[in-house]
Amino acid sequence: MAHQLALLVLLLVSPAAMRAAAAAGACAGEKFPAGRTYATCQDLPQLGAALHWTYDKTKFSLSVAFVAAPAGTGGWVAWGLNPTGEGMAGTQALVALKGSSAPTVKTYNITGYVPLGGASTPIAFPATDLAADEGAGGKIRLYGKLQLHKGMKAVNQVWQVGSSVTGGAPDKHAFGAANLASKTKLVLAGKSTAITPAHAPALAPAPAPTAGAPSSAVGGGSDSGAAATAAPSPGKSAATAAGVSAPALAVVALAGFLAMV
Repeated sequence: MAHQLALLVLLLVSPAAMRAAAAAGACAGEKFPAGRTYATCQDLPQLGAALHWTYDKTKFSLSVAFVAAPAGTGGWVAWGLNPTGEGMAGTQALVALKGSSAPTVKTYNITGYVPLGGASTPIAFPATDLAADEGAGGKIRLYGKLQLHKGMKAVNQVWQVGSSVTGGAPDKHAFGAANLASKTKLVLAGKSTAITPAHAPALAPAPAPTAGAPSSAVGGGSDSGAAATAAPSPGKSAATAAGVSAPALAVVALAGFLAMV
């Protein structure tokens, strides 16, 4: 009986079982409207956000659903790709603004650190199928399809949330540790990996604005010179981390129990 009980406990708390449960992530439970399905999802390491995506490698198109709660009830959420660096400057962004009405989506080429305007600006990746709706828990779900450059295999992604919208434009976001660390590398064939000093590309100068496209920055803020907190490695959520120590503790406790019977 004791041997059977020990086997059962080991199976229930094994690292493999814990890792499998953590890998599914909260993003797997997101229910989208009919017609919106995605091949991959991942809970992003900051701001309670998640990304769902499908990459068509034959057409070089990326369909995404970014899910996050704005920092305020009338706020905004943003997600984008940065082909030139790891921070805000250079990001080709999709922004869903809640304001006082249903969410609307705009595109911005983030080329500098100045407030955004109320009108979209062209981005390097042509965007279609732009839409947004409200999910559970006050979250906004931002949808879009980007036409990527041929041969892209991985690209830096950046996301952000803000508390308010003025004149149809996102206001400045907070500059907490989570806000500054909201960036990872998106591997188009699988899961993203956190940008860490070990493999982070150097921040390249932002590309010059195209003709007729004003310089923009999300919320008018700057992450230049800020000390960003290192983002945890993908997949290493609290549940995963617990998967390393919990089995050992359980076995020790079980051994002590069996020694007493």
